[in-house]
Amino acid sequence: MRDAPRDDVGDADLSVGTPKEWAAGVPGVLHSLGHARDHLGPVRTVRTLLRLNQVDGVDCPGCAWPEGHDRKKAEFCENGVKAVAEEATLRRIPSGFWAEHAVSELAQRSGYWLGQQGRLVEPLLKRAGSDHYEPVDWDTALDVVAEELRALGDPDQASFYTSGRTSNEAAFLYQLLVRAYGTNNLPDCSNMCHESSGLALTETIGIGKGSVTLDDLEQAEVILVMGQNPGTNHPRMLTALQAAKKAGATIVAVNPLPEAGLLRFKDPQKPSGVVGRGTDMADQFLQIRVNGDLALLQAVNKRLVETGAVDERFVAEKTEGYAALVAHLAQVDDDVVRRATGLHDGEIEELVSRLAGAERIVVCWAMGLTQHKNSVATIREVVNLLLLRGAIGKPGAGVCPVRGHSNVQGDRTMGIWEKPPPELLDGLRAEFGFEPPAADGLDTVDTIRALRDGRVRAVVAMGGNFVAATPDSAVTEAAVRSARLTVHVATKLNRSHTVTGEVAVLLPCLGRTERDVQASGEQVVTVEDSMSSVHASRGRLEPASPLLRSEVAIVCGLGERLAPALPWARFRDDYSSIREAIERVVPHCEGYASRSVAPGGYLLPHASRGRQVFATPSGLAQFSVNELVVVEVPPGRLLLQTVRSHDQYNTTIYGLDDRYRGVTGGRRVVFVHPSDVAALGLTDGAMVDLVSEWNDGERTAPGFRVVAYPTARGCAAAYFPETNVLVPLDSTADGSQTPTSKSVVVRLVPA
Repeated sequence: MRDAPRDDVGDADLSVGTPKEWAAGVPGVLHSLGHARDHLGPVRTVRTLLRLNQVDGVDCPGCAWPEGHDRKKAEFCENGVKAVAEEATLRRIPSGFWAEHAVSELAQRSGYWLGQQGRLVEPLLKRAGSDHYEPVDWDTALDVVAEELRALGDPDQASFYTSGRTSNEAAFLYQLLVRAYGTNNLPDCSNMCHESSGLALTETIGIGKGSVTLDDLEQAEVILVMGQNPGTNHPRMLTALQAAKKAGATIVAVNPLPEAGLLRFKDPQKPSGVVGRGTDMADQFLQIRVNGDLALLQAVNKRLVETGAVDERFVAEKTEGYAALVAHLAQVDDDVVRRATGLHDGEIEELVSRLAGAERIVVCWAMGLTQHKNSVATIREVVNLLLLRGAIGKPGAGVCPVRGHSNVQGDRTMGIWEKPPPELLDGLRAEFGFEPPAADGLDTVDTIRALRDGRVRAVVAMGGNFVAATPDSAVTEAAVRSARLTVHVATKLNRSHTVTGEVAVLLPCLGRTERDVQASGEQVVTVEDSMSSVHASRGRLEPASPLLRSEVAIVCGLGERLAPALPWARFRDDYSSIREAIERVVPHCEGYASRSVAPGGYLLPHASRGRQVFATPSGLAQFSVNELVVVEVPPGRLLLQTVRSHDQYNTTIYGLDDRYRGVTGGRRVVFVHPSDVAALGLTDGAMVDLVSEWNDGERTAPGFRVVAYPTARGCAAAYFPETNVLVPLDSTADGSQTPTSKSVVVRLVPA
């Protein structure tokens, strides 16, 4: 399978310089404000940014990092500014665009080019047999969607995807609509990122969410940051880490790539971040090989047991499974650990010493831990470490999975899940008087398989970029094109809108920054951040078009056609009625209607936050035994991880630069250690095809420039979505079925 380059802007201007050794500072401010000015103009930029992440303002549509109690006037980061600028842009796609550009032509354009065309401003329909979208009115668009869905032989022939930018109100109504329609096929972006975290945490501590708050970070003695690049993916986390350092915390970074934000941070809101050196962040950097995290954690846990650095009282009173863990750790082979991690014994001993001397430990992680075959086991081993030290359920200690999308955690809380908990179904039944389906539905990977095999004939996507975000691009695109119907609720054009079924519908929605006025007046929505804090978001900008509808209104419009017995008009007219229903239906949302919109919002309950209580069946935290399996990379191959550039957020490409890694003007680069470049008989700057190897054959991503870079030996990194073609559909994490985008065996073939 071969992925032909579709980047019409090309990489002709690609250049590579020296990686940066610090993040943010004045350049970050200037770069982000320049991007905002280009999209918004100066007055609109100021008016928009000063309300971003404020108590009475709009929640950033970028990452899910929480806000503190004392908010600054400039409570945003570079990538947050870019996310807002992309959404609130003054650019519009005119009606004539669709007659000028066939869908097949748009499919050859890059994601960057598509996004730069501006906002969608009217409903669009591609009829069967046509190669063009055409503007239509809302009734026509929604009627087509409803008619196509009703025409399916079985509700399970449709799958309903959700992005993490959907508000809690829209997410709640969306899952209500889907279940009233008759299926639990509710794949979402959690399946692609933190599904491994949710499963591992549910098994071990009873709740699949992080247990810490921002206050805990500042009270921690040691913060272990694993598989994460906060400088690019959630830059406001650097401010929290800086505060923790000031309070005396030690920070340890574990990552195959040295990332500027974890080397040094210049806070542009402080004098030292403007004219001074800034803050040195990581006290220890462990440059681990890709997929070496489980081996490292088991080596650390083994040494904690051997040296007696175990909180015996906590283990005896609050956990079970300790004896089995100790027996397993005794068998961990130090040579296997060295081979898997690429670390020296002294580096591991230094980490053990730091952890053994601390009682308050927080472990943070992101997709560098969650997208491997052994991801669930790795995160269970994170919990083992914290349980050994008694470092969970008390101030300054606990688990911190950092969500990458602004409301992906809220979507799951609201019921966007293919495996609905019985309590949610009971609530739906009691509130709305219908029998919701009980059988598990399809997740993202199974949806693609079902499309490929003809078992799913329609895909409806509430936001997101399904085709670009998913693995095995050639397989996924062919599967989607075999569908009868594809529907996307979106603010801007992206690649998924150019890979369509026979019939395709684009439904343009309000962005989070825009005013949402319904029959009862101006509305607010609510979201949940990475640390389970729910708060309100109030858009203030005038909508990009009078034809735009809110996500809530769009779902209600479909609901009136597919499940007319439910009170869609009431929900659409007044979002407070949705929050009242959430309060009655969704588990653990007591008081939601008032508390979620109170100034600053409130924390959803977590059994082990601030107290050592665990929501497991036995009431005890669970130690786990995790088999240590090392990815074997054949000679002449490298283990590739897919990463973001600094000029992108998920699949949204803001520009063609990766300032911190020294790349400008292009994206088709592969980062390889200089010694590996030489060993492979290549040179810095050589052009290669990336070829992944799997048991069903090879996959090729052509035309990448080799960049000699200080990554871990035997490893490589390249940007997604360009390299998603290399990730086999059937290569997924055990248990969670998250694609193994961070563990791809590749060879570099001279182009």
